[in-house]
Amino acid sequence: MTRRRSRRRTRRQQLADTQLFVALVTAAAAITLFVMVVNWLTAHWWVLIGAVLLAGMTVVGWAYRRQHQAKWEAVRTRTLRYALGQLDTLHHTQFEHAVGELLRRDGCRDAARVGGGGDLGADVKATDPYGRRWVIQCKHRRNGDRGSAVGTPDLQVLNGTARPVHGADVAVLVTNGRITAPAVAFAKQQRLHLVDRRLLGAWAAGSQPLWELLRALPPPRKPSALS
Repeated sequence: MTRRRSRRRTRRQQLADTQLFVALVTAAAAITLFVMVVNWLTAHWWVLIGAVLLAGMTVVGWAYRRQHQAKWEAVRTRTLRYALGQLDTLHHTQFEHAVGELLRRDGCRDAARVGGGGDLGADVKATDPYGRRWVIQCKHRRNGDRGSAVGTPDLQVLNGTARPVHGADVAVLVTNGRITAPAVAFAKQQRLHLVDRRLLGAWAAGSQPLWELLRALPPPRKPSALS
């Protein structure tokens, strides 16, 4: 039994010695390589300067492209326009993205499409420059105002989730089609805002932000540069 333990200890010690030897050899090789590189760069200092200049030019070029792209995106956003005919040809998902882009154009930096399965009536969410939270449900009609009209059941879904579930200050339904008279009456009763085809056309044309086209909005949550 004692011999077996001695053999095990010997094997473990040998393994530890081998690992230590490999580590020392590796460290020595790394140090030697480092010293060689430093000596070579000292003798060929212009190579180091060239590498630093090249790296600097690369960083400057990347920063310039990034800045140029950001400026171009800002210009594109500010000048974003849609004609009703363009909106009619979109898929319903693209229509939701277009609504989000229009909100970002107006100054809602966090505007994002959230629609999809289980969206609970919210297709786009955004916060305007006044601090108000917007929850928008989109109803796209491929045939525009010749398609089926948006009815009260669609608004009931929005009304049931926009404020209690999504925390909306402003609940909006946007459509490129028509809205039934009962739905309009229901929206007034429940303080829901409607953007029908006519109002959508004015908004998408870029003349005014959406909150200037709608009436009876809640007051701003916070002061802003626009207030």
